[in-house]
Amino acid sequence: MDRQCIVFCVGSLLLSLLVAILAYPLAAIPEARLEAAKQVVPAEEMGEMEVGEFGAVPVLELVEYYMENPPATVAAGAPARKVRFQGC
Repeated sequence: MDRQCIVFCVGSLLLSLLVAILAYPLAAIPEARLEAAKQVVPAEEMGEMEVGEFGAVPVLELVEYYMENPPATVAAGAPARKVRFQGC
């Protein structure tokens, strides 16, 4: 190979590694938030969530709705539902 190609490849790898090292602290979750996410919280204590056009809905109501209306199960051997995108 050409010397310029090798220098370019090594330089690109080093630059990519440097960018990854410098960007990691900005992308990493803080330790305190990570520990808080590992703790189990009852639905009663979670408060409300913003659910688009429905506004703020208590998490307990969302859990109750899910329990009363579980997602439909797909029968064995049934074809997968066709997903249609109806955009512009």
